[in-house]
Amino acid sequence: MTHLLTLEGQLRLVGAALIAMGALHAVLPRFIGWPSDLAGTTLLTRQVSYVHMFFIALTCVLLGLLPLLLAPDLLAGGRLGTALLTAQTLFWGIRWLFEFAVFSPALWRGDRLRTAAHVALSVLWTWVTAVFACALVAVLRG
Repeated sequence: MTHLLTLEGQLRLVGAALIAMGALHAVLPRFIGWPSDLAGTTLLTRQVSYVHMFFIALTCVLLGLLPLLLAPDLLAGGRLGTALLTAQTLFWGIRWLFEFAVFSPALWRGDRLRTAAHVALSVLWTWVTAVFACALVAVLRG
């Protein structure tokens, strides 16, 4: 159990969480009301929305597989591992920033479920970004 508290263990947990996030995208459109929201749009807009959702899900899964399956390699300090940790830190750090800078509080204020989702996602993106950043710092320090 203490292995989960190590940086390698945290990387693996982050990987599992990202894979779960990708899987969640299978039901997310219905959960957030896309079918009714998109009903009045063009066929192209509907299809692009669903295709983008699929690729976001796939990206989450693929970016999660890296730390889940290759945590020791990412922490080994090679050029590729360092580049991947840098990319993950930037990618998820920007996602963290968007949680606050892009999504309007009007979307969740006054709605318990959406407020809980906002808080949970804020915590998730903070943790994911922090784990990748810590791993990157550890690798750069050698």
